[in-house]
Amino acid sequence: MALDTRPGTPSNSPAPDATRLVRDVRRSVRRRYVLVLAAVVVVWLGVFAARVLLGDFTVTIPDFVRIVLGADIPVASFEVMESKLPRAVAGTLAGLAFGAAGAVFQSMLRNPLASPDVVGVTMGSSAAAVVGMTAFGLDGIPLAVAAVVGGLVVAVAVLFLSGSKGVATYRMILVGIGLAATLQAVIQWVFTTTDVYKAQDAMVWLTGSLNSVTWGEILRMTVTVALLLPVVAALAPRLQLLELGDDAAAGLGVRAAPTRAWLMGTTVVLTAVTTSVVGPIAFVSLLAGPITRRINGGRPSIPIAALIGAAIVVAADYIGAYLVGTTNMPVGVVTGIAGAPFLLWLLLASSRTLKDG
Repeated sequence: MALDTRPGTPSNSPAPDATRLVRDVRRSVRRRYVLVLAAVVVVWLGVFAARVLLGDFTVTIPDFVRIVLGADIPVASFEVMESKLPRAVAGTLAGLAFGAAGAVFQSMLRNPLASPDVVGVTMGSSAAAVVGMTAFGLDGIPLAVAAVVGGLVVAVAVLFLSGSKGVATYRMILVGIGLAATLQAVIQWVFTTTDVYKAQDAMVWLTGSLNSVTWGEILRMTVTVALLLPVVAALAPRLQLLELGDDAAAGLGVRAAPTRAWLMGTTVVLTAVTTSVVGPIAFVSLLAGPITRRINGGRPSIPIAALIGAAIVVAADYIGAYLVGTTNMPVGVVTGIAGAPFLLWLLLASSRTLKDG
């Protein structure tokens, strides 16, 4: 019996229903994304406000607005403009950079364990910066350049030594871990051979801290994030296609190798410049991506991951400053304490997935 294919026959025209279903699913996904993004923004605003207004010296909202607009309120103006606000802004910028970089690496390498920390890029920037600080007295922009060069060298070495021609594999992660261990040994050697006071300053920086950040350094981070984060966001659609595999991405018109090179280069520079200012704040890159996928229905999102990174850093800085003991604990110590069990959970979950597969 032949099917009636004439237009307007409802029983033989399921396409409109299928189209409507696809449209409804897309609308639902967009609605969820907007809600998640709005919730993350609210969380970041909450921890930012707490970092600026609360603590040992509390500031009211009207006084904060007056201070930002230029009013001079004794004690309060100094606390806000020299301590509270710079650390909150620097923590936000650092979190945006680290969170976005982590999400890019995890999507690009198709592995939740992939991040600039684990792959060794951050350690490359750190080693170059430590050598620059202790041996050559570098600071400011020269130190940032040294950190960028160190990160790029490690990124190229990981791609070359893994023998994967850019394909995301566990081998790249293992090579990165090995290079990071080697660079850690280099840093320890520098500490044992340099002046004790220089080594102490480098050790504080290497922990990851917002304690002594200046507005000039914040400006450098602001320019870097403002220039490079939009580039990463523009490449995000191609990044999603890379998750399908290089062959599938090529079939959809995306050249995998150049796209991966642009993404890695951009995120390395973003991470390195940020690291040169605040140090290698541990595990932020690793935490932001999986949290994003968990709250966003399993889908990656660079903007959400960046905002989650910002919230993590600002909250960790507040906890280290006011809620842990009587000393001002560096933010990197707090994120390290929180990130270590999370990394263990990711390792166990990945092993279980491989075993089930």
